[in-house]
Amino acid sequence: MQKRRRQGSAKENGKVATGGKKHAALVGIVMGSDTDYPTMSEAGKTLEKFGIAYEMEVLSAHRTPARAHEYATTALSRGLKVVIAAAGAAAHLAGVMAANTTLPVIGVPMATSTLNGLDALLATVQMPGGIPVATMAIDKAGAANAAIFAAEILGLSDPEIARKLVEHKEALARAVAEKNARLQKQLSEQK
Repeated sequence: MQKRRRQGSAKENGKVATGGKKHAALVGIVMGSDTDYPTMSEAGKTLEKFGIAYEMEVLSAHRTPARAHEYATTALSRGLKVVIAAAGAAAHLAGVMAANTTLPVIGVPMATSTLNGLDALLATVQMPGGIPVATMAIDKAGAANAAIFAAEILGLSDPEIARKLVEHKEALARAVAEKNARLQKQLSEQK
């Protein structure tokens, strides 16, 4: 079993330190290779902003199929609520997760091949009917959005996460307003 823990995070007995306290992981982040970690660390950082505990592992739909199956089939009983799966090229990891659990699965295509992630995007989004995978953008934007989407799912039953999501959206709106104010000032100075 290969595991990849978030650097700097304490993980023991299925618990991940989040905000100075140990909580059972609610989100499982799996990736096809440790080379995906620099990108998928964005998902971890984003979940931490919302105070959501997570676990992270390297699994392969092709090289460790039994372990991938075990991870997916035990996810619910281990307390996970959402699975984020990242893979490049043939990108079957999210589909394997979705086929073997009733939990929501969010796929993040990785730009690891000569096709810059287009192959992974199509493999992740083109799931057969009955096996849904919520597919995000390729690479870092997709990793961050996967974490936000997981927070939105969890926020349906957790008022604290819901409150933090509202704050997140408000901060995004403020940032755009600030950028527009700077632009308007630059334009007025050019006249």
